[in-house]
Amino acid sequence: MDIFPLPNGAGSTAPITPETAGTTTTIIVASNTTPSSKLSQLTESLKLEHQFLRVPFEHFKKTIRANHRTVEKEVSAVISSVADVADSNELSKDDAVLSLTSLVSRLQGLKRKLEEGSQTENLQAQRCRARLDHLESVDVENLCEWNNVRLKRILLDYLLRMSYYDTAMKLAESSNILDLVDIDVFKEAKKVIDALRSQEVGPALAWCVDNKSRLKKSKSKFEFQLRLQEFVELVRAENYMRAILYARRYLSPWGATHLKELQRVMATLAVRSNTECAKYKVLFEPKQWDFLVDQFKQEFCRLYGMPVEPLLNIYLQAGLSALKTPYCYEDDCTKEDPLSQDSFRKLALPLPYSKQHHSKLVCYITKELMDTENPPQVLPNGYVYSTKALKEMAEKNNGKITCPRTGLVCNYSELVKAYIS
Repeated sequence: MDIFPLPNGAGSTAPITPETAGTTTTIIVASNTTPSSKLSQLTESLKLEHQFLRVPFEHFKKTIRANHRTVEKEVSAVISSVADVADSNELSKDDAVLSLTSLVSRLQGLKRKLEEGSQTENLQAQRCRARLDHLESVDVENLCEWNNVRLKRILLDYLLRMSYYDTAMKLAESSNILDLVDIDVFKEAKKVIDALRSQEVGPALAWCVDNKSRLKKSKSKFEFQLRLQEFVELVRAENYMRAILYARRYLSPWGATHLKELQRVMATLAVRSNTECAKYKVLFEPKQWDFLVDQFKQEFCRLYGMPVEPLLNIYLQAGLSALKTPYCYEDDCTKEDPLSQDSFRKLALPLPYSKQHHSKLVCYITKELMDTENPPQVLPNGYVYSTKALKEMAEKNNGKITCPRTGLVCNYSELVKAYIS
């Protein structure tokens, strides 16, 4: 698929009015694509599947680490209990039986946890395998079908990020692609996000504990920000002694690396929550919780190797970056230009204008390039079409030409050949 954007008005001397510029924005889909070009498309498509494999793999590793920690903890406790019983010389027979019974019960509990953990690991390994098989299954013959599945995955990613979980589940089930999407991963994030929006830090702190080593490796400040917010809430509730004890236990370890932020938040003990000082007043504003939600999303995406923006937005912006020109924001922008719509304009706002050294004209009727072999011709109303299209139309209508946009009828002899430098 080749996209030919509109000229930006600089360096073009063609005698074509702005009303006809829409003919230059056309998406060309070659019906007789050569196998080599399809192979190239296939190669480029696979380069964009980083998240597709990374997310389930990271989730798989996280489950393995969690199961490993559980086993270590339980086995260590059992070994310690056995050592205590073996070293005790004053232990009665009944106490020994009771201790051994307790150990057996604990080992049985460990066995159940291991079985559950093993099932979870097998399920996630199966998901990784399904995705590898899906990538291996693509070839030139089924590229269209494979791209359809890919589009559904992109839509599902958007639905999950926007919290439309029921809709996402129905789409995944109806398309039979449950193993190709990460619904459970996003549901895990939803619990933390909902809690933060309800001004609760418990689930977020638990998430930090589960991922402590990886967050520490990436030098994340998220846990520190959560601790600061919890301290601020204690100050807001006027539990000053409790806030001081909380700071000693949870904030003091961060003093070596975040001293200035720590000093600022500790000053709230003196200025209180009703302060009018802007430096400290902002700490008590509700938008601090929105900041924590945004920060969690960034940390969550970084942890699983996902982009912060939805894939749908990224793909749309990639296309819009080739179409964005100053003309797109003018009042007379053609409705056929995607950037004539407010939603697309908003999405393209942070994108640079497309840099066009050489513009290309594409016929509105045939969707073919207009060049020296197929020169453009101008109708009396100013619209431009290719010679090939207009000749075919004239042959079928006794020399009459009908503009497909305005309905104007004219003779073929009234057309004017356009020259573009």
